[in-house]
Amino acid sequence: MKKTLLTAGFIALMGTSAMADGIGVSMAKFDDNFLTVLRNGMDAKAKELGVGLQIEDAQNDVAKQLDQINNFVASGVSAIIVNPVDTSATQAMSDAAAAANIPLVYVNREPVNVATLPDNQAFVASNEVDSGTLETKEVCRLFKEAGKTEASIYVIMGELSNQAAVQRTKDIHDVIGGPDCGVKITIIAEQTSNWSRDEAQNLMTNWLSTGTAFDGVIANNDESAIGAIQALKAANVDMASVVVAGIDATQDALAAMQAGELDATVFQDAAGQGAGALDAAIKLSKGEAVEQKVYIPFQLVTPANIGDFLAKN
Repeated sequence: MKKTLLTAGFIALMGTSAMADGIGVSMAKFDDNFLTVLRNGMDAKAKELGVGLQIEDAQNDVAKQLDQINNFVASGVSAIIVNPVDTSATQAMSDAAAAANIPLVYVNREPVNVATLPDNQAFVASNEVDSGTLETKEVCRLFKEAGKTEASIYVIMGELSNQAAVQRTKDIHDVIGGPDCGVKITIIAEQTSNWSRDEAQNLMTNWLSTGTAFDGVIANNDESAIGAIQALKAANVDMASVVVAGIDATQDALAAMQAGELDATVFQDAAGQGAGALDAAIKLSKGEAVEQKVYIPFQLVTPANIGDFLAKN
């Protein structure tokens, strides 16, 4: 019944002049595996419901993204969805939409002004406090299972301008510094790979060249974890001797887990976030109230439950 009523709401909305102008979507970048799943899921849902989307690629450029927001405003879209390039630069985007009284929904990356969003703006994502926490607790468990009381790790961070990278890295520190880990973990080094597989591979290659002994790698995302794995394999490191963890549960990551190379990841529901953002944008464009923070739960993925996630992202 709920789905029927929701669909009816979309159909009713499509009959308005506002909906005829569609919804503008600005993605931080198209060239990102997880964001591609999110974008494609949102686009597929919109097509299923007959909702028009204009999706733009900001190409990881803050100025370009702000221009896209201003262009959406000028064209009179019914709502705007933004996956921010830089989460510390979202106030100007909120201001531009608010000045035109156009609803705006941030998706996946938490805007710096999330606590002061206007009534017709919202944020849909997953709670990053859970992501790095789930990941790091599993790494601790694996070390304990291997009989280790002490371990040394490398940490690969995402883009430092991104709230998710900052929070996920904080999660790692909080877990290993708290009572829940049970293993004394030392971070040898932590550096950013800017979410990139290639940058992570180069970073890991440089770390390996030092000859420093280590037990694991905790990455802020799967692309970085896979880059680290590629470097480890190129250096003929026995993958059974190290623990590697990531976040997102992308298809490439799940394939790496099935191959015995990735030990843990955290499912972030890209399609759920996209659908949630679309739902919020539509409701706000109808003048309906929505929760300003909508969280889609994270879930730990291990070789034991990987079958539950193979068809999701």
